Amino acid sequence: MFRIVIAAILLPAFSYAQSTYSVSGVVKDKDTGELISGAIIKIKEKPDINIETNEYGFYSFSLPENDYTLLISYNNRRNDSKEIHLQESVKLDWDLKKEETLIDEVEVKKIKTVVSKRSKMKAEIMDIEGISKLPVLLGEKDILKTIQYLPGVNSQEGRSGFSVRGGSPDQNLMLVDEAPVFNNSHLLGLFSTFNSDALRNVTVYKGNIPSQYGGRLSSVVDVKMKDGNNQGYHVNGGIGLISSRLSVEGPIQKGKSSFIVSGRRTYLDLFLPPQNGSKMKIYFYDLNTKANFQINKNNNIYLSGYFGRDILSHEDFRNNWGNITGTLRWNSIISSKLFSNTSLTYSNYDYRTNAQNYNGEPTEVRPNIRNIGLKQDFTHYVGLKHTLHYGLQASQYYFSTRQLSESVKSDFLRTPRTMWESALYINDDFKLNDKLFINYGLRLSMLSLQKTNEETNSSAVKNLARNQINLEPRVMINYEFDKNNSVNLGYNRNIQNIYTLNNINGYLNNDLWMNVKKPQVADQINLGYSRKFNNGYELNTDIFYKKMSNLVDYKDGVQIDILDNIEKNIVDNGKGRAYGFEILAKKTRGKLTGWLSYTLSKTERQNDAINGGDWYNASYDRTHNLSIVANYQLSQKWTLSGAFVYNTGNAATFPGGKYVIDGDTYLQYGKRNSSRIPASHRLDLNATYEPQNNKRFKSSWSFGIYNVYARHNPYIIDFTNEYNGNNTTIQARKTSFVSFVPNISYNFKF
Repeated sequence: MFRIVIAAILLPAFSYAQSTYSVSGVVKDKDTGELISGAIIKIKEKPDINIETNEYGFYSFSLPENDYTLLISYNNRRNDSKEIHLQESVKLDWDLKKEETLIDEVEVKKIKTVVSKRSKMKAEIMDIEGISKLPVLLGEKDILKTIQYLPGVNSQEGRSGFSVRGGSPDQNLMLVDEAPVFNNSHLLGLFSTFNSDALRNVTVYKGNIPSQYGGRLSSVVDVKMKDGNNQGYHVNGGIGLISSRLSVEGPIQKGKSSFIVSGRRTYLDLFLPPQNGSKMKIYFYDLNTKANFQINKNNNIYLSGYFGRDILSHEDFRNNWGNITGTLRWNSIISSKLFSNTSLTYSNYDYRTNAQNYNGEPTEVRPNIRNIGLKQDFTHYVGLKHTLHYGLQASQYYFSTRQLSESVKSDFLRTPRTMWESALYINDDFKLNDKLFINYGLRLSMLSLQKTNEETNSSAVKNLARNQINLEPRVMINYEFDKNNSVNLGYNRNIQNIYTLNNINGYLNNDLWMNVKKPQVADQINLGYSRKFNNGYELNTDIFYKKMSNLVDYKDGVQIDILDNIEKNIVDNGKGRAYGFEILAKKTRGKLTGWLSYTLSKTERQNDAINGGDWYNASYDRTHNLSIVANYQLSQKWTLSGAFVYNTGNAATFPGGKYVIDGDTYLQYGKRNSSRIPASHRLDLNATYEPQNNKRFKSSWSFGIYNVYARHNPYIIDFTNEYNGNNTTIQARKTSFVSFVPNISYNFKF
């Protein structure tokens, strides 16, 4: 079947004239040597042709013999052009120089947009430099916080992860240099795992996910780290109230190899007073490293790693968690039309919880998930109308829970499990004409549960999915009425073979990763319209519908304890549906820039063992989700920014009554997620001051306020019995995460 699909895609391409010659090369930043993805190359003599560099800065196209003028453009780089006489295949590299922003007292000539859409796949591209002036908690620019300002994405203060179009946080695929990251936050969501100083670009797919990505139902966040400056040594850093960061980059061999090392550390624990005579430890650290080597003009090797850990402990309580990832990557230009990327990845996530069980005995739990993966990807530039992406992936998952105490009864947690996940995929970017573009492909995913001696003797894992093969078709059609108006229609099927359990009475974090009994499936269809107006205004709208099956949830009335047999208290044949309407309106030019995003949506679940079999609101269901982000260039030295967010409260299960047995009062809870916590809203402000700097040294001051009007947004609402003589009343107690928080940070670069 795979051969048939390849033949079907290649057949139209063979009709392309054979008397053509290819132009190929890579696009780099002249000042740093960094590869530039998403640069647009146009041919003056053929204005309907646009060529986009791939994620590794490579491009290729073929034309008949003739004289041509090539034009290239990318964000805040100077436009460039080259004239060629094409009579044979040529390799043409570009070095783009950064264009300084021109500012006077009257008008801002050019301002970068923070969020843009990739021209073909309609994915959101996050500008790393642009987010530095947005208001954030405690002065740390944060790419994941910026993503949460997008339509279809919502989160809750104090909780790690975020929900995309009604999916749970574990349904988002997080990649850093192609290695999966299983926990994406520090300090319970206050900070992102990703240190923005070490990042080159971030691409977010919410609907039209290409077939080279798989393993999650809702979204892909593809993070690429900087390669390091191969032209000169540079230091970049910042000092804040509770955290500091430092990055060093430079050439190993000028023009051919480079490195970057970037680290962060918080020191909130240094300012906390002792509690009950004991010092509280609460901090995190992370380290990003990368090196690259040019073997020759067609081959490059990249080695990158991430190391991060959170520490939270006091007296007998100890909780720490962390990620380790590593990537060894080989880029090869096999020919002028064929580009190869080979990646070997490693990812490990574990945490350690030390608490007391209900009998007062110490209980330590150390869950762990480890992944080793291999990916071989080819980009084949067949002709001006066809660009093929095809390849294979294979990865091994290892699940274990180490050093369990004798009181833990769960056979499932005690049994290590090994799972193989692999896929073959092919994807075609097909430009039918200057108005119609189609991206279509197929992913063949395979699951195999490796049998171990421990599994043979364990009844808890006998029902796990062992051998599964699934087809995942993907298609996206984009039609441009003119250069300012376009519409797109997409369909995706995604398969997910792992999931996380939610809170278990406080004993575990939200990320006990487990493999499934049945692969989870999501089918999503979305329709979008985009319009560009004069003066830098843009409007993007989307409607979507997502259907899910084999979802996992807890049974009704279950009070989960780590000492219980967890596997007996969950059901895995649930259904889900999510649908909604999204708006993203942007202003990208002038002194005032920014965007407004709004989502109107509904997310529901159904399971015969829950809520009497009736549909119920998912925990992440939010009717309204509004974000307004603005930047105002007050002068050459001062930039003001603000962000306002409003969200309908999450669905929750509240008690609807009480009853008394033998003098004890018990709460009677209503149907699953039939109530809601109050709505949350918040205003953040920030001012950035950039003094006059010379070419060798640049600095800035950032002054901000998180939650300006000190709104106490509900984090948790719990209910207790209050005894007053012979009467007992139910009291609701609301816990808020953070209130009014000022920040000052100093940033420097030389």
